[in-house]
Amino acid sequence: MKPRLVVVGSNMVDLITYVDRMPDRGETVEAPRFEMGNGGKGANQATAAARLGSQVAMVSKVGEDVFGQDTIRNFARNCIDTRHVAVVKGASSGVAPIFVEPSGENSILIVKGANGELKPADVDAAAAELLASDLILLQLEVPLETVYYTIAFAARHDKRVVLNPAPATPELDLGRLRNVSFFMPNRSELALLSGMQTETTTEIDAAAEKLLAGGVQTVVATLGSAGVRVVSPSGNFSVPAMKVTAVDTTGAGDAFIGSFAHFFVTTGDLRQALHWAVRYAAQSVTRRGTQKSYASAKEFHDFCAASPGDLPPEG
Repeated sequence: MKPRLVVVGSNMVDLITYVDRMPDRGETVEAPRFEMGNGGKGANQATAAARLGSQVAMVSKVGEDVFGQDTIRNFARNCIDTRHVAVVKGASSGVAPIFVEPSGENSILIVKGANGELKPADVDAAAAELLASDLILLQLEVPLETVYYTIAFAARHDKRVVLNPAPATPELDLGRLRNVSFFMPNRSELALLSGMQTETTTEIDAAAEKLLAGGVQTVVATLGSAGVRVVSPSGNFSVPAMKVTAVDTTGAGDAFIGSFAHFFVTTGDLRQALHWAVRYAAQSVTRRGTQKSYASAKEFHDFCAASPGDLPPEG
């Protein structure tokens, strides 16, 4: 049976500019290439999971503009349930101007637009889908009130939650994150939210343990080329990164989280799910763009088959 996931989160239109270098303040620099695509952390994670074969429902808001209509069509193309994707009259859709440097590293601005109108009432309206889900995914590109409400809803109904605290904000109330099953920050987000250094493995563990003390069940810190560090009451361990030549790292974190959700529900094994998620994210950075860099189940199978080791589970 296919994993059933619900993403309560954002969608954005990515406005991607590939630059030779970032301009200094007040400077105009010509850039060699521009692309537009579908993005937003919630939508990205939903798309990654859906392309791997999960049954995914999206709870989100779009603007009353051409971007909003294109976003809904994009969800449909990826077989994502859009019954709870609503249009906000008079609002713009969310947009994300992205600047990609020759190294593949990126800088991103976000404008929430209609994403700022996602409310607890929208969560209640999607209660049937949430109750039928195997896992609920959350990020911070929607109002914190809605994030907290969804976590509380999940706790009342014994549902597992993945929270990606991005973009990180010091306003996040860690006391309201109890019962989050998997808290998935990157290195800088973990540093900001814990108020501690995260340069070494020892520092990462200490910062994560501070969050565990607040009630989070498991911290999965994504560390880019250094892989993943897991900190939980049952023990800490690392998952190494897969070495590839990166051309664009945009959306890699979302590829990791969406694929993790799919593989965790499929296998029931945390370490194995992370093993495959690291590889799925690695494949994504070898391609340009955000969602268009995410592989289908067959493409990912073929990617893994070209390297030594076992093959991903079918699902």
